Amino acid sequence: MTSIDDRVREQYESYPYPHRDPKDEHKRLIEGSPSDLDEIRHYVFGGRLDLDRPFRALVAGGGTGDAAIMLAQHLASAGARDAEVVYLDLSTASRQIAEARAAERGLTNMRFVTGVIEEVATLAPGPYDYVDCCGVLHHLASPEAGLAALAAQVAPTGGLGLMLYATYGRSGIYPVQEALAQLVDDLPDKERLAAAHRLLAGLPASHLLNRNPQVSDHRKGKDAHLYDLLLHRRDRAYRVPELVELLAGARLEPLAWIEPARYAPETYLSDPMLRQRAAALPPVERAALAERLSTTIGKHILYAGFVDRPPVPAPDPGADDAVLVLRGLDPAAVAKGLKPGGMLRSDIGGATYKAPLPPLTTAIVLRLDGVRTVAGIRESIAAAGIAVPEPAGFADQMRRLYAALNGINRILVRRAG
Repeated sequence: MTSIDDRVREQYESYPYPHRDPKDEHKRLIEGSPSDLDEIRHYVFGGRLDLDRPFRALVAGGGTGDAAIMLAQHLASAGARDAEVVYLDLSTASRQIAEARAAERGLTNMRFVTGVIEEVATLAPGPYDYVDCCGVLHHLASPEAGLAALAAQVAPTGGLGLMLYATYGRSGIYPVQEALAQLVDDLPDKERLAAAHRLLAGLPASHLLNRNPQVSDHRKGKDAHLYDLLLHRRDRAYRVPELVELLAGARLEPLAWIEPARYAPETYLSDPMLRQRAAALPPVERAALAERLSTTIGKHILYAGFVDRPPVPAPDPGADDAVLVLRGLDPAAVAKGLKPGGMLRSDIGGATYKAPLPPLTTAIVLRLDGVRTVAGIRESIAAAGIAVPEPAGFADQMRRLYAALNGINRILVRRAG
């Protein structure tokens, strides 16, 4: 009799996920969270990461390669001379696509391994400075065993980037999964897919899946995406407290939730008394409350580290030697859209995130080139004939700008050393 493990393996051999064409590497680099190099530096290492020293990363359950290709490309572009990204996945079909993508980019800092993450100690032993595991643990027979196996390969000072499904934001998915399991679980995969398409075509408009704008994989027209969403034979989701409990079993704790404002109750609360009470809650309870107030979080993206790892000071965006980096944004375009002294507004799952901006917003943002330090930005603004407050006052404006943009994960800090 075919086991569920065998059926999961067969799924990814037949329908490598996500659907990718290696030729598209000439058009664009797919980027996201976690495992963006600037994110890793900021959230895991407090803004300090010396890429002149060896750096090892593992992408566990690498699929068709998104995270591994992104991180390897970022490391190559940063000039990391002694860096390696190890890709591990159970699917040879997925691995072939990932390898082809790496070849299209000419990446030489990658190593590819086939196997399951529970056997990582034998297949791809650490220690690693960083481990990525996205969209995998929630498909394992024992997420606890899988996470423990990965954590055992992380260096004491290192960290992990994780993505696991979130319960509330996946409303509608599980009733359809269960309905399809009732109706067509015994059929071959092609017939199961055809049945899923027909079921979706006739699903009432009132069904939770049709009313959930956060879920779109079944609308992308790719069989691999539809299969992974609605026909996967092993799938579970987590609420924040359950996810934190999973981490604790591997001696891990959250370092940062992405985006930070998504997990801040103030994003969803307007009443002053309720905001005050929410602000007094411990960090994990704040994140749990935000999830309950939002109900649109469909994936938990976070960075994690060991509970007993040496303390890593949080990066200070006002320090003279700090370099603030706009993540995935053009400074000139951002500067045009921000009103100095006004409010930054952004949609977060249907909620409006608002944050005040400092008076020098435009002048600062125009100089966020990823090279200038805070001291250099201050000197450049002064040299342009713009009135600049004393260093302490300028540092305060840098921190205020950082607080606004980091809430939506659009500004990060690099530190020298």
